[in-house]
This record gives sequence, C-alpha cells and structure tokens, in this order.
Amino acid sequence: MTTDPTGRLAGERTDYLSGSLADDAPADPLALFDVWLGEAFARRSEHGDLPEPSAAVLSTVALGADGTPRPRSRTVLLKGHDARGVVVYTNYDSAKGRELAALPHAALLLPWYPLQRQVRIEGAVEQVPAAESDAYWAQRPRGSQLGAWASCQSHGIGSREALEEQYAAAEQRFAGGEVPRPEFWGGLRLRPRRMEFWQGRAHRVHDRILYERAADGGWGRRRLQP
Repeated sequence: MTTDPTGRLAGERTDYLSGSLADDAPADPLALFDVWLGEAFARRSEHGDLPEPSAAVLSTVALGADGTPRPRSRTVLLKGHDARGVVVYTNYDSAKGRELAALPHAALLLPWYPLQRQVRIEGAVEQVPAAESDAYWAQRPRGSQLGAWASCQSHGIGSREALEEQYAAAEQRFAGGEVPRPEFWGGLRLRPRRMEFWQGRAHRVHDRILYERAADGGWGRRRLQP
C-alpha cells in the first residue's frame, strides 16, 4: 500500500495555461522541433528558469541475465540535430553505449517544464561518422577532453581520490600538446521513427500531436487524446 502522509503529492495541482498546439502543426516534426528548441533557449535567456534547454532523458533497454528487458534512463545533453535526427556524445563503453550496441533503439524525452511542454522521440540509434565526432571533440574545453580520457564511464572505482588521480594522469599524459579524441568516445545519432509534441492545456485536456514515419520515408501526423 502506498502512502502520502502529508498529502503533498495527492494535493499537488498545477494548471497548464501557457499555449496550444494547432491541428495544422508543421508537416515535418523536425521543423517544429527546431522552433520549440529555439523557444526553449529564448526562455532561458529571457527568464532564466530553464537552465538546460538541451537536457534530455535518454532511455535504453538492458537485458538481464534471464533475458528480461530492463529499461534504464539517464539525463544527457543534445549536441546536434538536423534532418537525420538528434545527436548526443558519450563513451561507447559506458552503460548506455553498450546497451545501444546490443539493442540500437532508444527513446528520448525533453521536458521543458517552464514552457509546459515536452517532446518524445523514439527511433534507431547509430554511431555518427568519425569526422563528425572529431569536429565536435575539437570544440570541447580541454578539461572535458581530459575527463573523457580519465573516466571509464559507468565502471566502478574505489574512491573520489582514485578518480582524481586518473584525471591527473591524463593531464600528465597530454601535457604540452593537443588531446586527441579517443576511439572509444564519440557521437550517437537517434534517427526518429516517432516524435510526439505535448503542450499543457487547462483541465488536463492537453494537446498531443504524434508524428510517425511512413513507408515512403515521409511523416504521418495525428492528434492523440490526453
């Protein structure tokens, strides 16, 4: 039996009044995504209450020892998007990297709470070409580059001190020179198969527009009930 002794959760109410999503939304969901992403960054600039517009929850599936699928989620930062899909960067030997290598499909959620919006993206995942990863790597701060070499992402370590020692070793290894991109680190592109745009409305009668890839590569569009 679940309990909520203070009544805080059961009594939580926020009405959604900030916008709408028309039936004639753009035919291309990636065009609408570009508009909404721009408005999320504008919200940060104007109000400061959306500090990470590019933050997204990435969900993958890991198989247990008995073959049971086990969903796993974590927050990542989008670092690119175009007609091919959306891109994040990671250590390919991290938990999400290994999971996506085994089952290359994922779901991504961008929760833009101050705008009372969310976008859900589902589709196949692939590694981006090395040249694209190299170009992004070159833009990263040196400290972040060193961090990628220092951390065996998602693997255990005995202490914070041991992690800092690994970072110091990376600093020493590349002292006085450029930090190359490690082969185990790079981009992952999620190619959308489904994209849903959710806009909060009054009385929980929200707007939901779902786009799905058609057999000819185009997009179908329909409204969902909330």
